[in-house]
Amino acid sequence: MKTAIITDSTSYLPKKLRDQLHIHMIPLSVVIGQETYREEVDVKAEDFYGVVRTEAKLPTTTQPPIGEFVKLYEQLVEEGYDAAVGIYLSSGISGTYQTSLAAGGLVDGLTVYSFDSEISCAPQGFYVLRAAELAAEGKAPDEIMQELEAMRSSIRAYFVADDLNHLKRGGRLSGAQALIGGLLQVKPLLHFVDKVIVPFEKIRTSKKALKRVADLFAEDYERGEPLEGVIIHANREQEARRWMEELQERFPDAKLSISYFGPVIGTHLGEGALGFGWVKRQD
Repeated sequence: MKTAIITDSTSYLPKKLRDQLHIHMIPLSVVIGQETYREEVDVKAEDFYGVVRTEAKLPTTTQPPIGEFVKLYEQLVEEGYDAAVGIYLSSGISGTYQTSLAAGGLVDGLTVYSFDSEISCAPQGFYVLRAAELAAEGKAPDEIMQELEAMRSSIRAYFVADDLNHLKRGGRLSGAQALIGGLLQVKPLLHFVDKVIVPFEKIRTSKKALKRVADLFAEDYERGEPLEGVIIHANREQEARRWMEELQERFPDAKLSISYFGPVIGTHLGEGALGFGWVKRQD
């Protein structure tokens, strides 16, 4: 059985890597002013934040139309694929996962499997890369889905938003939580629970919040299991690199890298956000 691997743009895997591993990507979009841009296609993260600073109104985001999924599925059938495994951002913050399922019923000749990552960004990418590896080994879709489900218990991710107003306006964080954070100058440490973004702890400063994340990582690291971690930033590459150097020195056996919050997720988190996600390494 020939199985295709699909993800959406919010996994923020570089195009070169997607091409190398034969990963297909469906873009979400941002609406800036009167224009709609497909992220990772029409607008890149490095350009997005500068444009947004000049706009009086915050961008909005849209999920892929069902026709985009149907078009891709039909293309996969033509290319000889029998099945497709898609890994999408949390269904608690987007309808992308549900749309992928609905589109699967509209195309003959392709068995569609959709996986709700219940998260987003680079931690979502952990699932995608593992799925691509298994597909290359010839694993059946059911086996790939089982492996992805088994990964849930080892994936962690925490992030700090510099400005809670973005999350509040986008409906991804309650108004009361945003107000409290703003008044007290609290930098809540956020994470995903039951597919939605909620505060993990309320911490007074970003510096203390990042230290807390490192300490959480240490709890898993000290168990002796090999870990892969990724720092995620919203136009804060220098800070991300400094933090990675600090973490690498503290955790020499961890495999660390840097990713980013692209336009869609950056719309909701705002410029300046930092995050850190990790997973048990498969090698």
